[in-house]
Amino acid sequence: MRKPHPTLYRRVKIVSERQVLEQAAEILERNYVRGDAFCNPQATKDYIAYKLGHRKREVFAVMFLDNQHQLIEFKVLFLGTIDSANVYPREVVKAALDANAAAVIIAHNHPSGDPTPSNADRRITRRLVEALALIDVRVLDHIVVGKDCVSFAERGYL
Repeated sequence: MRKPHPTLYRRVKIVSERQVLEQAAEILERNYVRGDAFCNPQATKDYIAYKLGHRKREVFAVMFLDNQHQLIEFKVLFLGTIDSANVYPREVVKAALDANAAAVIIAHNHPSGDPTPSNADRRITRRLVEALALIDVRVLDHIVVGKDCVSFAERGYL
């Protein structure tokens, strides 16, 4: 029996779904979203969905943007349980100041898959809008990720 030629077999690196989604978010960030400066709601929702949609517990994140709405940093600030995450406006304000952000897009996921904003989601959004306004940082949107994405700006909640 002949031995197979060593170059016929290649080592294949196995990647997880999460790694694929992270790569997709990075591609959007590099090629599409940065060009539109996060002014395109669908591209922004896609980016957030790739970043948060695979999470098994609730995660609260913030996109820190400059005055041209270019991404400075995407940062997960709070990790929660399967159905809630405690969000502290003081910490969001500190992070916005650290990033020298002019605007933010806040986002979190609903591991249940239902992206309908809860009353608690609407309350924390109001508190964050008020707190960030004190330091002249605009909240452009709050996106809730489930099976689909819900934009507070598109629904008129902001």
